[in-house]
Amino acid sequence: MKAAIRPDGVGCRIASAADFSNWIAERSAAELTEPFTFVVGTDGVLRLAPRRSEHVACAGGDMVLSAGEIGFVREADRWTVSEISNQSTGYCPDIGSWPEIARALDDVGLERPSGFTHEVVFRRCPDCHEHNIVREDDFVCVFCGSDLPKTWNMDPIT
Repeated sequence: MKAAIRPDGVGCRIASAADFSNWIAERSAAELTEPFTFVVGTDGVLRLAPRRSEHVACAGGDMVLSAGEIGFVREADRWTVSEISNQSTGYCPDIGSWPEIARALDDVGLERPSGFTHEVVFRRCPDCHEHNIVREDDFVCVFCGSDLPKTWNMDPIT
């Protein structure tokens, strides 16, 4: 997937309130009705891209500290985060990645919730190595029926 990333497909780097203001001003009304793709790079900086963008492309193929989808709403005279999840099948981030995105949003001066508004629990099956989304605390692989670990294990296989 990394080889297919085009330079114009990388997410917009949002390191300041001015960066966010410039970026959000370029969004259409239709775009603002849906969440956007986000990643937080290993430098701690937020990157944003249109919703249907691949997270790996948004990050330029690099490793990330957090990833998911984020929505914004205009309240009074400022933008705030209305919804945010760790839903990224490219990176499968742990819900424990919240502090990284919280810090990046704080750095930009965006008001935000106290945690992900929608948490996705990802696990890799130790037997068949398939990626799973755990629903309703059912830690069983949907592909082979094996038990899934209770702790996050989505780091790349070495």
